[in-house]
Amino acid sequence: MTAETSQTLDRGLRVLKLLADTDHGLTVTELSNKLGVNRTVVYRLLATLEQHALVRRDLGGRARVGLGVLRLGRQVHPLVREAALPALRSLAEDIGATAHLTLVDGSDALAVAVVEPTWTDYHVAYRAGFRHALDKGAAGRAILAARQAGGLAEPGFTLTHGELEAGASGAAAPLVGVTGIEGSVGVVMLADAVPERVGPRVVDAAREVADALR
Repeated sequence: MTAETSQTLDRGLRVLKLLADTDHGLTVTELSNKLGVNRTVVYRLLATLEQHALVRRDLGGRARVGLGVLRLGRQVHPLVREAALPALRSLAEDIGATAHLTLVDGSDALAVAVVEPTWTDYHVAYRAGFRHALDKGAAGRAILAARQAGGLAEPGFTLTHGELEAGASGAAAPLVGVTGIEGSVGVVMLADAVPERVGPRVVDAAREVADALR
């Protein structure tokens, strides 16, 4: 901690990060041990965060992330989209196909940024806001593959054909190493198969986007 930072705010943010990383919540004692502070400090932090709906406690006393975080999260998509656009533009122009950034939204895959190539005679129309099941299409399948790998392997790319639109093929690679964001970068094109060079190029673009979001 430096003189310009707030110890209390730092601890509160650490509480939120700890809770975000668990599905079953944490007790006051568990938070106290992880933060290295006494239980009284944790109680105060949780009480303050509860007032802002950022934390809730269940009947068993376990603390979890509250619904107030969702209101903050709605403002994340525009920032993420802006950071990703340069890499998506480069990808779309290089491949000559519609490039997209897709994030997990509940049980769906949600396209939050889309860039179409400027020089092609035709390309797939794919709009920001389009959503589909995670187990359909290259974008969702790439995210699920990254989940299964658990960050233990170098991410590859996923190829699909005709799963979301007849005659269209897709390639996507997951975002890796971006805290709090689960997503993928990909392209969709009107083709029976994805050209060999597209997969590695999509992986590179996903790395670029991840770097921009860190």
